[in-house]
Amino acid sequence: MAIIRAILFAAVGLAVLGAAGFFALGQYSKSGSAPGLVDGALAPCPDSPNCVSSEAATVAEKKVAVLLPEYWDALPGVIAEMGGEVTQAGDDYIAAEFTSATMGFVDDLELRRTEGAVHVRSASRVGYSDAGVNAARVATLREAVFQSNPWVGHVS
Repeated sequence: MAIIRAILFAAVGLAVLGAAGFFALGQYSKSGSAPGLVDGALAPCPDSPNCVSSEAATVAEKKVAVLLPEYWDALPGVIAEMGGEVTQAGDDYIAAEFTSATMGFVDDLELRRTEGAVHVRSASRVGYSDAGVNAARVATLREAVFQSNPWVGHVS
């Protein structure tokens, strides 16, 4: 019986430690900011699988399509509707933060407008895997901006 209690106590202790570690990472992620532009482009994705980007140098498994430049003006409103907070907005760059409800992890969404496209990058600030959250966010953004402006990019 004492062995079972010791095993149970150890298991609960490990679970609490694990939860505390995730909470601490979530808090740590709040202290950062979006990487911004690097040599005129969105920052490259790290080696970890928690980032997607439309920039030219992005590897295939992290590559997403650009958005139409005609959507630029609608993007801040769509980001807010999706639960993001725009932290920087300029003529050709938008940065936004998305915070997870469970542990408070912060992800950065960045957009860079060129003459022919809007490049997008979505990445977790901390951790290794994101279980596809950033790719799903970009897909949701694409669908939401299209739904808010369905006439853009279509010939009647």
